[in-house]
Amino acid sequence: MYIEIKDVHKRFNSLPVLKGVNLKILKGETIAIIGRSGCGKSVLLKHLIGILKPDAGAIMVDGVDITGLKEKELNEYRKRFGMLFQGAALFDSLSIRDNVAFGLEEHLSLPREEVNCRVREYLGMVGLGGIGDKKPAELSGGMRKRVGLARAIAMHPEFILYDEPTTGIDPIMGDIINDLILKLHDRLKVTSIVVTHDMVNAYKVADRIAMLYTGKIIFNGTPEEIKKTDNHAVRQFIAGSAEGPIGHGDV
Repeated sequence: MYIEIKDVHKRFNSLPVLKGVNLKILKGETIAIIGRSGCGKSVLLKHLIGILKPDAGAIMVDGVDITGLKEKELNEYRKRFGMLFQGAALFDSLSIRDNVAFGLEEHLSLPREEVNCRVREYLGMVGLGGIGDKKPAELSGGMRKRVGLARAIAMHPEFILYDEPTTGIDPIMGDIINDLILKLHDRLKVTSIVVTHDMVNAYKVADRIAMLYTGKIIFNGTPEEIKKTDNHAVRQFIAGSAEGPIGHGDV
């Protein structure tokens, strides 16, 4: 086991968002965390890399509760993660080459030629070789996502976190991103955590799907198991139906 989320609670002002989340994430698997927009999926992701700390509960990684780490220890821990942000989060003023190289130059003392070699390798891996001199504004949304992915894997992470990887792009580009998630998982042997409300995305890439609803995990199983569940809230979500009660999924 790599990560165990144990009874995590988080509120913002008087609004509870996470109300006792429990979830285990195993080494080498791809898990999709699904749920309605605003249900706390991204909040949970931020707990995994220590951007947020829970009001109660623990985030255990290899048996260590990261919520108790000092800032220096936390910075070292974060180097084990690569993250694809929802909007790619590229630096507009930097070239694509410098965007991908940013983490390498910030955190590792590598010769410039090795940095350049890694940049070329990972841009090639996401199908974007030869665009290093361009700026983010010159790229489509799907291309920017792929640059963000190249930057995420350039540090050789053990974990890759994907925050809504197919949001804001067309279905064909979404399928390209899904194929990349599968390819990188197999090639780099990473543990992948995909936060999404796109069931096509979840079904294609995930070994296991967990649904966050009203602040808790209400389903945890394989794609085949979720298709057969009799849980009303889960069935309503995967069917995209507005019928029936929606509870307090939005926060």
